[in-house]
Amino acid sequence: MVEETIRSLSVGGVSYSYRLLRQPDGVTEPVMVLGGALQGMFGWPQMEDQVGPVADVVTADLPGMGSADPLPPGPSANIVCAAIERVIDDLGVPQVNLFGFSYGAGLAYGCAQRFPRRIARLALGGVPAHVTPAQLDLWRRAADHLARGDAESFATLVAEALMCLDERRHVTKRQLAYRYVRRSMLHAARHSPHAVDSLRRALVDRPDFSSGLTGVPTLVFSGEHDTVTSPARQRDFAARILGSRFLTIPDTDHWVVLERPQEVADLAARFFTDAPLNSAPCLIPAAREELAVGDPAYA
Repeated sequence: MVEETIRSLSVGGVSYSYRLLRQPDGVTEPVMVLGGALQGMFGWPQMEDQVGPVADVVTADLPGMGSADPLPPGPSANIVCAAIERVIDDLGVPQVNLFGFSYGAGLAYGCAQRFPRRIARLALGGVPAHVTPAQLDLWRRAADHLARGDAESFATLVAEALMCLDERRHVTKRQLAYRYVRRSMLHAARHSPHAVDSLRRALVDRPDFSSGLTGVPTLVFSGEHDTVTSPARQRDFAARILGSRFLTIPDTDHWVVLERPQEVADLAARFFTDAPLNSAPCLIPAAREELAVGDPAYA
């Protein structure tokens, strides 16, 4: 029977918490899930369902997110990564598997660079490896809407910016995902005390995706029609990670975790247990996998 525990911690004087779903019959290291800046610890039921049978599942309201204390002024990457390592220490395990999506992919990658020996495997999806000036301007406008209390305009702008709305490209559950994203952004705008700060930090405190990584088995996956960062950009990023694997998931955009949630969670469970990926449902019928894209020249 899975046991749920919520633990409170602090780092650098900032209080935060994490949620542990313990699986007594797990066959791999705990899986810690890091999502978007406005996502909380209760936003990953699909990972709990698919990964829970094989591993402990850990989610968190990290510093500056959800119910946690706000971050102090200045760059935040070091304190957030320290908070993640503090969770690993509190779990009493030498290593965890990290699953990072979108904003969380940057956090997960930063952790793997800072303390690679604590990371057993690294799965990164929707990696914002390249942001254009137009995208930065859009996020500034979104933050301005939020600061003025215009939650409706904020939610619409963000939902449209994060999705492929081109009807010529087939995206599974496009309208359902759009409604979910917009509703989630509206809820965050009205209830998260950190929303404005999180957005503005994301504009200026971006992770460094240009340097490489070695020694951590890594999977990078992208939605076929991701318009936030193209699959080509994400593949180039994956090539900087020695021995990494890269794949695109058909008929999805940036919100692949919403459009094909069970299949993505199944893919993560396969990767974290060293099972074959080629037969994963999210790749059928049109598997688009590139194996061992990591090039020593990048690392």
